[in-house]
Amino acid sequence: MEFEDSINKLEYMKSKNYFFIQISVSVIFSVLLFAGCHIRSGSDENNEFKTKVDLKGQWKFSIGDNLKWAKPEYNDETWENIKVPSPWENEGFNGYDGFAWYRKHFKVSEDLKDKSIYFSLGTIDDADEVYVNGNMIGLSGSFPPNFKSEYAVPRMYPCPAQFLNFNTDNVIAVRVYDDQLEGGITSGDISIKIMDVPLPELNLEGIWKFSLGDSVVYKQINFPDKDWKNLFVPGYWENQGYNDYDGFAWYRKTFIFPDYLKDKKLLFLAGKIDDLDQVYINGVFIGSTGNMGTGYGSELKSKPKFDQEYRKFRAYNIPDSLLIPGKLNTVAVRVYDGYLNGGMYQGPVGLIPLEKYTKFWRGHKNIFGAK
Repeated sequence: MEFEDSINKLEYMKSKNYFFIQISVSVIFSVLLFAGCHIRSGSDENNEFKTKVDLKGQWKFSIGDNLKWAKPEYNDETWENIKVPSPWENEGFNGYDGFAWYRKHFKVSEDLKDKSIYFSLGTIDDADEVYVNGNMIGLSGSFPPNFKSEYAVPRMYPCPAQFLNFNTDNVIAVRVYDDQLEGGITSGDISIKIMDVPLPELNLEGIWKFSLGDSVVYKQINFPDKDWKNLFVPGYWENQGYNDYDGFAWYRKTFIFPDYLKDKKLLFLAGKIDDLDQVYINGVFIGSTGNMGTGYGSELKSKPKFDQEYRKFRAYNIPDSLLIPGKLNTVAVRVYDGYLNGGMYQGPVGLIPLEKYTKFWRGHKNIFGAK
């Protein structure tokens, strides 16, 4: 049966236009050397995360689809009980393909309030959206009519602390679509984790505007980006509909700069970016990591060069008086991905006072590549 399932999965992948190629071991070795061993999965830095709440075990489950099921007040008592992780075919829903929802109630303690919190949901077959107390915190793949599977990609979604109720009840709801064969939250680590990072004073994680391509005008404060796509930050763009894309892309986000930060020396935290980046605030360049070449778009005069920059933690100085208190400000991030996954894939992302940042790093000199 396992052999037959494997053959079926291969046929399924072929039907979804996956590209199969047979290459020798020597060719693989050559590719790895050329790529600088530039290999990573959905979360290649798992040693940075610490598990705080175990979520595996019994969840509530229903086939069908209704966005009301994301709301924390929805009564799911009549739903089926299902084991997580496990394909739903193994839990009494053999042969079912389509939409289904999972829900689970949980508690988190007060001591997580000042931590960077992530939900690890293993692998989900095929596409998903995840909600915590009714707030979407991440997605992978895409639902019909523009279906795209991400069944093999581990899910690791950041959750802002303001979405959580500490020391009382919370609800996580996972919307899943399965196209064929196995479906659901199938395998892997299912838990709430924390990451020991300097937390921004102004958190900018969440929905950003996003566009493939490259143009110098994308950095401008008033560039009209309303027709750009919405993308979750942090998160690989491959998980959000841009599979196998290598090249330039831009992220943009507008935010109101609070008055209480106007007299502080600030840094922009950009977390980790795969591979290279340049960051602009209100059209002004504030920092970059890696060699992105010279020029923009069709006027690019030299090609970007990358080598392990995706592992580096980003923090850039914000010049005094650049941010306008009480007004809309714009951050634009130019990204170049040269191989495999791409984008602003790991937080934190936001503004942090210099004294808070330096105090943290004095006690954490050996993580994230700090020297």
